[in-house]
Amino acid sequence: MSSPAEYYKSLPPISKAYGTLCFLTTVLVRLHIVDGGFLVLYYPWVFKKFQVWRLFTSFIFLGPFSINFGIRLLMIARYGVMLEKGAFDRRTADFLWMMIFGAISLLVVSVIPLLNTYTLGVPMVNMLVYVWSRENPNAQINIYGLVQLRAFYLPWVMLLLDVIFGSPLMGGLLGIMVGHLYYFFAVLHPLATGKNYLKTPKWVHKIVARYRIGVQANAPVRPQANGNTGTGAFRGRSYRLNQD
Repeated sequence: MSSPAEYYKSLPPISKAYGTLCFLTTVLVRLHIVDGGFLVLYYPWVFKKFQVWRLFTSFIFLGPFSINFGIRLLMIARYGVMLEKGAFDRRTADFLWMMIFGAISLLVVSVIPLLNTYTLGVPMVNMLVYVWSRENPNAQINIYGLVQLRAFYLPWVMLLLDVIFGSPLMGGLLGIMVGHLYYFFAVLHPLATGKNYLKTPKWVHKIVARYRIGVQANAPVRPQANGNTGTGAFRGRSYRLNQD
């Protein structure tokens, strides 16, 4: 059995970075080093007081230490990691682009005042779970050793758990909606029409190559003269049928 340090080191880069940021943020809030009120998304303060950091910190704050926090962190460690190691294996830039697309979509949707979405970490995690469930719809999962079901239904079970543990329902719903939006344009629509409107931008490939984040096979980015580059490519999602 590997040690916790070895396990942490083996995690794929994007999921590891996101989960780590979420954990450290809650630690800082718990130690009263950072006020949680400075992390949530509140557009009047973003635009009027130029507190633009809220556009980012709202994604890495999963709330205080609680059962709900623990569940979300486990979702990142399990389903985010399996998604990055599975469907997005050797496709780090594509996985990063999925996260960026999800973040932008959630920021746009959260402008609607009636939704009352001040933290976007929960919707982001639910988006990861939804995409994983669509990539592995027939996988069998076990919920707390009590219920066994197909992975396709996992996002909806998570939604039910939100109700049971008293979490707002809207966050989970938004995550499912954005996850489906991504999956439709990145997988379903290309399979049906051959047109991919969510092709990973070249600047995302450049980020992955420049900072050597993970691996992206056959990247459309030429190696730099100083060798400070990585490998990456976008091959699209339309080449791959669902394996389940």
